[in-house]
Amino acid sequence: MKTMSARDAKAHFGELMDAMQREPVVLTKNNRPVGIFISLEDAADSLIPEMFMDKEPGYDEWVQAKVGNTLKNLNSGKTSLSEHDPVMERVWQRVFDKTKSISA
Repeated sequence: MKTMSARDAKAHFGELMDAMQREPVVLTKNNRPVGIFISLEDAADSLIPEMFMDKEPGYDEWVQAKVGNTLKNLNSGKTSLSEHDPVMERVWQRVFDKTKSISA
């Protein structure tokens, strides 16, 4: 993953835009990470759009029904929970694989 200082990002904005199309770019200020730039394509594969888009009517009810069904299946033994760390390992491996394939 590329890292760029805020000063360099400001001075070389075009380079920043080109770089973020290839891979996520971490923005730093005073040598500390403060943000990340990603392409719209990468953002579409994340939860970021959920934060900014208007929800369709009935969305909240649909989510509640999904969560309720999952809890019912969990309580009845039809499904089980996974440990946090192995799940996060799989998520980060998928992110790594995706950014690796984009860079190639």
